[in-house]
Amino acid sequence: MTAGCQSAGPKGGEYRADREEAHNMRLVGFNNLQARSAYKPVIHKQGERWIAYVGHHGGSAVNPLNGQQELNGTSIVDVTDPKNPKYLHHIPGAKPAGAQMVRVCNGRDLPRADRNKIYMLRSLGNIAHEVWDVTAPEKPMKVSTVVDKLKGTHKNWWECDTGIAYLVSGVPDWRSTRMTQVFDLSNPAKPALIRNFGVPGQEPGAGGKPSPFSLHGPISTGPKGNRIYFGYGTVSNGLIQIIDREKLLNGPKEPTPENLRHPEVARLQTPPYMGAHTTLPILGMEVADLARYGKGPKTRDILVVVNESTSNECDEPRQMAYIVDITNETTPFAIANFDVPEQPHGFCSRGGRFGAHASNENMPSMYAKRIVFMSWFNAGVRAVDIRDPYRPREIAYYIPAITSDTDKRCVKTGAGERCKVAIQTNNVEVDDRGYIYIVDRANTGMHILELTGAARAIALY
Repeated sequence: MTAGCQSAGPKGGEYRADREEAHNMRLVGFNNLQARSAYKPVIHKQGERWIAYVGHHGGSAVNPLNGQQELNGTSIVDVTDPKNPKYLHHIPGAKPAGAQMVRVCNGRDLPRADRNKIYMLRSLGNIAHEVWDVTAPEKPMKVSTVVDKLKGTHKNWWECDTGIAYLVSGVPDWRSTRMTQVFDLSNPAKPALIRNFGVPGQEPGAGGKPSPFSLHGPISTGPKGNRIYFGYGTVSNGLIQIIDREKLLNGPKEPTPENLRHPEVARLQTPPYMGAHTTLPILGMEVADLARYGKGPKTRDILVVVNESTSNECDEPRQMAYIVDITNETTPFAIANFDVPEQPHGFCSRGGRFGAHASNENMPSMYAKRIVFMSWFNAGVRAVDIRDPYRPREIAYYIPAITSDTDKRCVKTGAGERCKVAIQTNNVEVDDRGYIYIVDRANTGMHILELTGAARAIALY
């Protein structure tokens, strides 16, 4: 049995898509990202500047900086002044998936890189992964192709202190378009494959039906934590996998079922109508309500597991977020959930997707073990107080207004199709200053936000 928490939702007034809705959160700045469908933002401090790198879904648009029609790729935006973000450069992507994923590391942190450089790892369409030199973000230069000739890519992780990268790839002879390739990118100019990895049934030569689990992305705690948390599935066939990092890197690498099981500490399989888009570990939480108990762990380790809505106007199972207790990591156990109620606000009829998608992954000190931000498509971004992980509660939200760039979203009907224009907040991230960045799947752009009121008082600014 899990305790549940629901969002309060927008209050009062008739809904208008061209008007923002907000509670304890306000808009600081905005950039339309050349009206490109956006997926993943990463914000990186470079000297005295703060630079946002944004991965895009497939499509194309005119780049006003050069007047050329370019396939959606990677936007680079100077957000040093969050009130006035400045678009610096667009690196074109590839069909059909643009260049959705980005990670950034300083050369001084990578063990064998040029200490004066800054590097960006990105996916390229569904076919490759690349590293770029973004030391001068206005003039990025390609460093290397890590791997190509793939049949799928998605949400990667890069350990800046070791250089180990966990790439979501579709290796041609594997029985999945999304499994894991582990690379040593400590010298980004000379990528070195460590191993290919997946769940049994995905490996080359496996018999029977392929595994139903499709990797969405990992989050690593690095050498110190020695754990990697994998999330498989989006709207269905979810699997949460806890992996021993040391065993993954140094254990037997031949992709046999036994070797693929070797680094697994535990797994938690969801019902077939749920997925696991993001698996965010938050470890060592002190829960005030447990302080007076004489037995049991005094702190709790949790995973914030966020599913992904994938269909317009709620033509799918409901997708939400779950809190999983991993204090005893061999027996992960769901203890709570968070959801945004569809009624009385009529989110299903607003158009586009309504439901959970992702959480922030950066955890600066003002938010660590206190607040998690979750993107919710046409319900914008929600700020959730997790200090008591058994009772997560919403403390703020922001739903942007649509603009002339916002693209329509359609569903089939008996007469053809019905289309509506709705905001589609796709992913969320925060920077170390505490600013919140949300990007839109429906071409609206990037909104830079900050907490206000009672929600801001919970954060440790």
